[in-house]
Amino acid sequence: MKKTGVLLIQLGTPDSPKTSDVRRYLSEFLNDPRVIDLPWLGRKLLVNGIIVPFRAPKSAKIYKELWEFGNGVSPLITHTENVRVKLQDRLEKQHVNVHVAMRYQNPSMYDVIESMRKENYDHIIVLPLFPQYASASTGSALELAMTLIKKWWVVPEVSLINQFYDSEGYIDSIVERAKEFDLSTYDHILFSYHGLPERQVDKVYEDDDVCEDQPCETEINDRNKFCYKATCYATTRLIVEKLGLKEGDYTVCFQSRLDKKWLTPFSDKVVEEQGEKGAKRLLAFSPAFVADCLETVIEIGEEYQEIFESFGGEKIQLVPSSNDHDRFIDCLEELVLKRLN
Repeated sequence: MKKTGVLLIQLGTPDSPKTSDVRRYLSEFLNDPRVIDLPWLGRKLLVNGIIVPFRAPKSAKIYKELWEFGNGVSPLITHTENVRVKLQDRLEKQHVNVHVAMRYQNPSMYDVIESMRKENYDHIIVLPLFPQYASASTGSALELAMTLIKKWWVVPEVSLINQFYDSEGYIDSIVERAKEFDLSTYDHILFSYHGLPERQVDKVYEDDDVCEDQPCETEINDRNKFCYKATCYATTRLIVEKLGLKEGDYTVCFQSRLDKKWLTPFSDKVVEEQGEKGAKRLLAFSPAFVADCLETVIEIGEEYQEIFESFGGEKIQLVPSSNDHDRFIDCLEELVLKRLN
């Protein structure tokens, strides 16, 4: 039987909430040309001259809150390691070893992939933990993995997985998390996905086509199957169907924007609007994040709570991410077994 290595890739996290570590993380992350897709000089001036110097001290305070929530460690690290352990247990008899790396910071892809080289695998399966494809996340992770592996003298068989938003196990893990709450007690439900610049979504299309001209809010077709906006809406439809929600019960929205030319509607604005309409209780899903992290625990759980209260609301309840839910492990196991067979 072939000896196989699976590489699970998450986005990353600072090594600690210290400003110096946060600065190092932001610098590596935001200087990635797939994340901020500006010409080299413009990106360097923007990131190193403006964003990182001003954002690092503020972000360090937020990461300190996150570390306190995670009992002294980033929840992203904890949840991802739990996933690795559970998946390893499932795949032990298949002669599969499961590794974890972060696209930015530690454990670094450079170190982990080098250790995988020494294992002399027959087959490597690269699985970024981003359900919906985006160049800034999945694309960047796969590009670096291929760049590093192609330098090996012996290049093994390599399988790349670029999205899994429609995996039943992944969808079920979110639905099962939702069952921890009585949906009928909430005035409205948000499906909040990480935002992207509109120009990055438009780059998925050929010629002069743009996302705005596609039916991305209502269907997946051959042209938009890798459009992040389209797969976010498709993810929501799959969840909504299993939960039995009706149109009007929920809103698809996008968080963590940097400027106005990002995907809309903006999640924080939807929270404001719901407060103004008299909503008192909101339930928020964040399906783009398979592990709870800064964007779920702090941005939605705390920052959006403050916004909601300031507009007359009472409680915005975050539905936990898939984390290490058994149905999510089922999803990953199925993805790997398909490539083994």
